[in-house]
Amino acid sequence: MGRLLRIAEGADAVIGVLPGAARRQRASLRHVAHRPWPLPDRPWMMGQSWVDLLFCHWRVDRAQLEPHVPASLPLDTFDGDAWLSITPFEVQGTRARGTLPPPGLSRFPELNVRTYVTLGGQPGIWFFSLDADSMLAVAAARGLYRLPYLRARMAIARDGAWLDYRSDRSDPRGAPARFAARYRATGGARHPAAGSLEAWLIERYRLYTVDDHGRVFAGDIHHRPWTIEDAEAEIGANTMTAPHGIDLDGAPLVQFARRQDVVFWPLQHVEPRDA
Repeated sequence: MGRLLRIAEGADAVIGVLPGAARRQRASLRHVAHRPWPLPDRPWMMGQSWVDLLFCHWRVDRAQLEPHVPASLPLDTFDGDAWLSITPFEVQGTRARGTLPPPGLSRFPELNVRTYVTLGGQPGIWFFSLDADSMLAVAAARGLYRLPYLRARMAIARDGAWLDYRSDRSDPRGAPARFAARYRATGGARHPAAGSLEAWLIERYRLYTVDDHGRVFAGDIHHRPWTIEDAEAEIGANTMTAPHGIDLDGAPLVQFARRQDVVFWPLQHVEPRDA
């Protein structure tokens, strides 16, 4: 086996050495000075590592977004502007707390379409869709996190520094949508400056969702501060917002991140006064 794992009543306890992704996920909890609020006081549930992320951000008229976001979750804006982002990446090291990443199930491409909301002074993310090339991940995330995960046929090809990313939605629960891009990092590694648009777009530690009765739930996450780089991207196809009737005009603001190791907490029902 080479590596030994002991589970102690649900704790992430280890004899020997955790595999790289799991070790980095757990170690991220030692880095908290950058967080806008303290870590939750209850156990986290799941870890993932996100690899080779391309952030594509478009400034969008808020009138296009508001019909698709619950009124209970006010849109968050930067200098009065609303934004929508599309993010292709690869998920690695998916695991429940206290377990190792299961072979063959813990790695898959994912593509998110999201905008930005805030509740009770805590900014977060609202997802329009999350496409993944994993039937298990889609089923688990829909059940545990009430998120609009959809199955898609996806592929990532690496050619030196370039990545070719393809996604074609195949889930009958969602309208057809396609994304294809070729992209790479071009240097300038940095942490986004506090108060900048770059930081506002990506330094977010909560997702929001609602149930069938309109009740708001929050899912807290944690990771180290983002390290991003400049990027160049050639987007060959993008119909990800067409099912929502949202137009994306012009070239996006793009950023590249090589890796982020993340832990997630279970959803918790919140009200504006305690969010």
